[in-house]
Amino acid sequence: MVAAAEKPHAVCLPLPAQGHVTPMMKLAGVLYCKGFHITFVNSEYNHRRLIRSRGPGAVAGLPGFRFATIPDGLPESDADATQDPASLCYSTMTTCLPHFSGLLADLNRTPGIPKVTCVVADGVMSFGIDAAKELGVPCALFWTASACGYMGYRHFRFFLDEGLSPLEGEEQLTNGFLDAPVVRARGMSKHMRRRDYPNFVWTTDRADILLNFLMHEVERTDRADAVIINTFDELEQPALDAMRAILPPVYTIGPLGLLAEQVVADAGSIGVPLGTIRSSLWREDHACLDWLDGRKPQSVVFVNYGSVTTMSNDELVEFAWGLANCGHDFLWIVRPDLVKGDATVVSPEFLEATKGRCLLASWCEQTAVLQHEAVGLFLTHSGWNSTTESLSAGVPMLCWPFFAEQHTNCRYSCVEWGVGMEVGNNVRRDAVEERIKEAMGGEKGKETKRRAAEWKEIGARAAQPGGRSSVNLDNLLNQVLLK
Repeated sequence: MVAAAEKPHAVCLPLPAQGHVTPMMKLAGVLYCKGFHITFVNSEYNHRRLIRSRGPGAVAGLPGFRFATIPDGLPESDADATQDPASLCYSTMTTCLPHFSGLLADLNRTPGIPKVTCVVADGVMSFGIDAAKELGVPCALFWTASACGYMGYRHFRFFLDEGLSPLEGEEQLTNGFLDAPVVRARGMSKHMRRRDYPNFVWTTDRADILLNFLMHEVERTDRADAVIINTFDELEQPALDAMRAILPPVYTIGPLGLLAEQVVADAGSIGVPLGTIRSSLWREDHACLDWLDGRKPQSVVFVNYGSVTTMSNDELVEFAWGLANCGHDFLWIVRPDLVKGDATVVSPEFLEATKGRCLLASWCEQTAVLQHEAVGLFLTHSGWNSTTESLSAGVPMLCWPFFAEQHTNCRYSCVEWGVGMEVGNNVRRDAVEERIKEAMGGEKGKETKRRAAEWKEIGARAAQPGGRSSVNLDNLLNQVLLK
């Protein structure tokens, strides 16, 4: 057995947002099962949220798996809500490097733990590269979104150079300008329209924070020692080919959820306590799975817009009545902060109309829900975690993207991979009802179910021992993280 002080020590640094913390935690668990000492770095704000949602035991860690914190640079707050993305991204980019460098130095001075041997930083926390270089250890960037999403961001510079961005006025958002096809876009589908690219580029302000933040981060990726991505080659080959042509070695290790399950199972007893380490910043409602147990196979519509999406109260009402009128049972995750600027409340009339066939919850263990045999359709915001979890479970999608590369994921899901249908920007209850009925029982729905089942099998093969993602993981360790 390797002595604790001799273990490789990976410091894992996610962007402090739920959709980034979740996959980084899975990757940290994989590395832990592969023999690494892990330091998982949360922001102080998220550290407090994690304790509130899961209790002090959530950050107690395990022997060889510890938590640490750095400030995110934003004003102190104990709100139980997602932070403003633009403020958070700008603050991490401009304030976090000295705090992270200081943490690495402190870890190396701490008796009883091994010296830091590598850094695994979020793909949009590229200051991790600088901190790792100061320490003289390799840094791999973990791009937690899709490969097509990454290449979408890399084309921001192209849109600026071509004079397509920034927009001349907000009327271009609705006058058909965004419906034009995009040609000469390396690695991207020929079916892409302007509106299908990450929407930060479609701003009237050249100084827009998120436009410039994403350009800054993706254009620094080539400084890393390696790039890790939660996808599998068969799913995104053209985009991955384009990434590999311009970046350091790119290691595909997806679907990460399936790979993590395999690695934990192979690790035997070490995987049992690892299951106690969870990353949810909201308290999960475990009644969801009990409720699903009483439903027929593939009879339930699962609705979850992720951790960041917000909507107007009018949109909430239209979705509610579309679900009420579709005739199917549904499980709807309604975060307290889902409605912009207001508490999220559904009407008593809606609750009465859906009594006995609807369960509302504030959060859930999404992977387990999608894997439940009762779930037949996923109404989603098309975030990458949700997309890969749905593909891994073989569940077709009804897509309503909110922001960022969710628009890109939606287009690929519906047109390239054949596993989804779009709700459309203008949410109306009749359209929601019609789409659900078609997805659950129509000819288009049957085809998306068939394609979803095919992708489930392909993804499962990639994550199995000897599969491409499993082999890539071993190569990542031997060629980069253990070097």
